[in-house]
Amino acid sequence: MLSACDPITWQPRRIAIAGVSGSGKTTLAEHVSDRLHLPHVEIDGLFHGPNWRPRDSFVDDVHTIISGTSWVIEWQYAAVRDQIAERADTILWLDLPTPLTLYQLTRRTLHRRLRRVELWNGNYEGPLRNFFTDPEHIVRWGIRTRNKYRGLLPAIEGRHPHLHVVRLTSRRDGAHWVSRAATRS
Repeated sequence: MLSACDPITWQPRRIAIAGVSGSGKTTLAEHVSDRLHLPHVEIDGLFHGPNWRPRDSFVDDVHTIISGTSWVIEWQYAAVRDQIAERADTILWLDLPTPLTLYQLTRRTLHRRLRRVELWNGNYEGPLRNFFTDPEHIVRWGIRTRNKYRGLLPAIEGRHPHLHVVRLTSRRDGAHWVSRAATRS
């Protein structure tokens, strides 16, 4: 596993962004896309259909995207995670401190709810009381799954030796890696 300071000896063209909810996957993906001139597809937009129902074409849509020569996509959803890793040349793992990710997740959720921000396919954050009543509420999900990538990424690295897995432990690490990668493109 690499760090943000390790040499970038390959040309990153197919990049997956891993991290728990609230870690900043989409923000980093947009930054990578902009600086490296790679197309970014937000995987949540492919997964969530109207009324938060999973889209039937999700797996096929992801397969179409990752069949391309260059892309940036968030590394989530068990149904496609291994296929993304198989095609990716790089996984950037946002392994930020739990208090920071929970703060970011809570702030983002409140912002989206209070401002009625449309998310994907006509969906909005539910009422704030859902935090207490819905075990799948995004903040509760973030708490429950906060350590899941610590086991997944070493295992995926073992199954896909071609992958360059870069562990980023701060936003600064992410910005540093992207800046260095941009000088290679």
